[in-house]
Amino acid sequence: MGNTTSSAISKEILEDLKLSTKFTETEISQWFENFQKQCPSGRITAEEFEQIYTRFFPDSDAKSYARHVFRSFDTNDDGTLDFKEYIIALHMTSTGKTTRKLEWAFSLFDVDKNGYINKTEVTEICQAIFKLIPKEEQSMLPEDENTPEKRANKLWSYFEKKDNERLAEGEFIKGVIENENAMRLIHYEPLKQ
Repeated sequence: MGNTTSSAISKEILEDLKLSTKFTETEISQWFENFQKQCPSGRITAEEFEQIYTRFFPDSDAKSYARHVFRSFDTNDDGTLDFKEYIIALHMTSTGKTTRKLEWAFSLFDVDKNGYINKTEVTEICQAIFKLIPKEEQSMLPEDENTPEKRANKLWSYFEKKDNERLAEGEFIKGVIENENAMRLIHYEPLKQ
């Protein structure tokens, strides 16, 4: 008879996820079971994703950032995440290799999905990231990072591009890897209590 939870998920998806993530068959099967309970339709909408994300940032406005994260993982642009997209998202944001995380970060910043990032897109994502930072932490930020626009300007300066130029994925990854301050500016990590 075998394991009933793993038979609920297709062997093809299970094998694909085992190859593309570091998760075990047991972990994937458990997540699938939970996903099915939470999302009986087998899909998660942007609104449901926002609600989940908001739980991780209860003292912040996580909605706009969650929308961008959702967009970056909705690879088939159908307005929902299926189980496979959801697990890949979980893997990329939690355990993925630095280069893979930066590939994902590039897709997050590439708001119009044209394969390039411009300063307007960097500013839009920096605004969404800034909303994740609780007000009391915002007051402790360095002077050149204490507004979304200042953060965007600082981040953009690391790529040595003019305001009207655009940035390709390889340039983005190289620029972030070569500068740990850029790495810090492309996401928000809550202060340790």
